[in-house]
Amino acid sequence: MLEGGPTGGDVLRRAIEGQRRHVVNASLLGMAHQGCEAMVPVVIGVVIDKAVATGSSGALLRWTLVLAALFFVLSTCYRTAARISERAGEQAAHRIRLDLGARVLDPRGGADAGRLPGVLTTIATGDAKRVGSVPAVLPFGIAAIAGLAISAVVLLRISVPLGLLVLLGIPPLLWLGHRISMPLERRSGVEQERAAHASGVAADLVGGLRVLKGIGAEPAAVDRYRRTSQDSLAAALRAANSRAWHDGAILALTGIFIVVIGLVGAHLAMRGEITVGELVAAVGLAQFLLGPFQLLTFVNGEFAQGRASAGRIAEVLASPPAVTAGSAALTDPVAGGLRLRGVTHGALRGLDLDIAPGSTVGVVASDPAVAADLLLCLGRERDPEQGAIELDGTPLADLDPTDIRRAILVAHHDAALFESSLIDNVRGGIDATGATADGATDGMTVDVGPALAASAADDVARMLPDGVDTPLSERGRSLSGGQRQRVALARALAADQPVLVVHDPTTAVDTVTESRIAARLKELRRDRTTLLVTTSPALLAVTDRVVVLDGGAVTADGCHPDLVATDEAYRSVVLT
Repeated sequence: MLEGGPTGGDVLRRAIEGQRRHVVNASLLGMAHQGCEAMVPVVIGVVIDKAVATGSSGALLRWTLVLAALFFVLSTCYRTAARISERAGEQAAHRIRLDLGARVLDPRGGADAGRLPGVLTTIATGDAKRVGSVPAVLPFGIAAIAGLAISAVVLLRISVPLGLLVLLGIPPLLWLGHRISMPLERRSGVEQERAAHASGVAADLVGGLRVLKGIGAEPAAVDRYRRTSQDSLAAALRAANSRAWHDGAILALTGIFIVVIGLVGAHLAMRGEITVGELVAAVGLAQFLLGPFQLLTFVNGEFAQGRASAGRIAEVLASPPAVTAGSAALTDPVAGGLRLRGVTHGALRGLDLDIAPGSTVGVVASDPAVAADLLLCLGRERDPEQGAIELDGTPLADLDPTDIRRAILVAHHDAALFESSLIDNVRGGIDATGATADGATDGMTVDVGPALAASAADDVARMLPDGVDTPLSERGRSLSGGQRQRVALARALAADQPVLVVHDPTTAVDTVTESRIAARLKELRRDRTTLLVTTSPALLAVTDRVVVLDGGAVTADGCHPDLVATDEAYRSVVLT
């Protein structure tokens, strides 16, 4: 966890403080509701003493109207308080989701370290909702305490022993309730952790379903998910069992307390110390106390689960960044010259490489791990363990990751598409209006048109029912593999960054289309630095030079035709 980062308590406090106005308003209305409800048995007792016992019709009418007014006020206050508190809960959960989203998308990275994508999704949904429930239920807890206090004051006016019994009995009951909720809090945390892991495994399996089918590993995958799901189910059952014991124990304690109040009131009435109406009021108040105690039980359980979820959220928010932000500034304009000196990271071993500004360079790596680690370092998703990478003479480690993203775009091979239209996927974060000369918004603008053509994604659009405005399904699964690659490449080209690094952008594209893409890409990226990490002969043929990496270091450097003619190892990797 990042030193000085938020704790679970901080997350809970921010959730409550961020909705302070709603919590206060809902609490005041809830207190009014509880106060009116506590006065109902008191008014009934007055009706018995002032109207029933005396036979006064006028008194009966007056106090009946008072009783009706009480019911009107308490019902109105409850409905309004419920709406306000629900809004507070939803807004608090939404704010937490925004904070989590900002942390996950932080250019410095680190939030996803050691976590499956499904785990982060569960934290941003289930855990955020549970923490958001805390400000939603807090007004009801405050109102319940107010109801207990009002009942104690009324009972003190009826009988000092009854009032003291309530005042002295409530604190131990609240303390016992807190102690009883501790196992629930602990098991709720385990439940959410197991559920998140199960979601992550499920998302992982769905994402690799085609691969699993291809290698015949479906039985092993099903068995893995079955074990994970059973662990999650067991944790959920333990948490539910704790919730049942928690609620049952609290209900039993409050029931005993209410019985004691009723017995003491009955004893006082038999001795003539209180009237029949006051006895009815005391018994009614004793029964009323069950409501506030049940509310406190519910609120206590929600707080226990909220505290467990807040701890998990805090772990994500306090995750140490993968890279630190430097203070150096980019050159203006960015020429795009890259220099790697002694870069060692993962599969890279003392890599030395110079990329001239505006050149198109092919990088051939027989080991996929070498290519993956090179892309991580060039995009500064990770800093090299040793050595340095410079952009126009400035070390990447001295630059802010946000500035690096504006200068270097790394397009990974497994780049995902979003559930939106094709043109929205291509535009990505580009500040393009999408308006044509006649004011239409068909998406074929000067900003993205060349990128669509260079990647042959315009052919994809022509095959779709609504052209570039055709909605794509999740991760672009409504397209073929080659179509997805062309749209992803169009998105990378449309960004028009000074330095573009693409990894195997055409592995699922047919040979004819691939050759057309290679020629257009070279033309579109003229005078811009481009690294093509690939083994495609068509793409390597249009590069200015090709660098071969083996064992994490440069083993060959030259143009594609020369390497094909002179390097047998190169031919075996590229032409096989």
